[in-house]
Amino acid sequence: MATVSIPAGTSALLLDIEGTTTPITFVKDILFPYIREHLEDYLSTHWEEDECKQDVHLLKKQIEEDMRQNRACPVHAVDQTVHTDEEKAIREVVDNVLWQMAADRKSTALKQLQGHMWRTAYASGRIKGEIYQDVIPSIKRWRGQGLKVYIYSSGSVEAQKLLFGYSVEGDVLELFDGHFDTSIGPKVDGKSYERIAERIGCPPEEITFLTDVTREAKAAEEAGLNVLVVVRPGNMELTDEERAHYNLITSFNQLELTGRV
Repeated sequence: MATVSIPAGTSALLLDIEGTTTPITFVKDILFPYIREHLEDYLSTHWEEDECKQDVHLLKKQIEEDMRQNRACPVHAVDQTVHTDEEKAIREVVDNVLWQMAADRKSTALKQLQGHMWRTAYASGRIKGEIYQDVIPSIKRWRGQGLKVYIYSSGSVEAQKLLFGYSVEGDVLELFDGHFDTSIGPKVDGKSYERIAERIGCPPEEITFLTDVTREAKAAEEAGLNVLVVVRPGNMELTDEERAHYNLITSFNQLELTGRV
């Protein structure tokens, strides 16, 4: 397995989750189906609780923003099984959440609700966060060499902490120096990475970002970060041009820190 050097000036690693630390299949085949199967029951059970009310409020604000931007929204058909105002409101939220998921939306409102639902599943042991076997030993090695390690994912910070707090490797949250989600900005916007660098407190050129998505890699590059593209089973195929442009790794084990012992 060929080694890939990280620039000696690197002081922080910024890691994506889906397709980078964690198999895409875990998200697509376990996390997302859990939401689809339990969404209506969850909303019915928690509808009057403050946390759920806040989640619904954010979703409604997102719907209003979508309408202002003339984005497509789900069409609500007349449902004869819905009788009360609460049932109607819940059904509309369900329709919107399922529509957003089908469209692979990354809205903060959607991710917040999903995170709150997954919390119950993780805490009960129904779900354990999957992590590639090379990830934890590599992070421990990097930290031993003086690097800080951060997560940046479209999943909410709460969802990130659940995945790593209730993982197949146990609670590994202590290995991370911080977490970022779309509340700091979209992952395909270079400004988001500038904000992260500012929040971390180091220049962009001292951060190396690992992701499987080239649109994210391009945005990070534009912000001045170093970038490595992670090639894992099930990840999106790269074009010949992308393969030629980016440094690629198939395992975290390949990463060597130049100039560090």
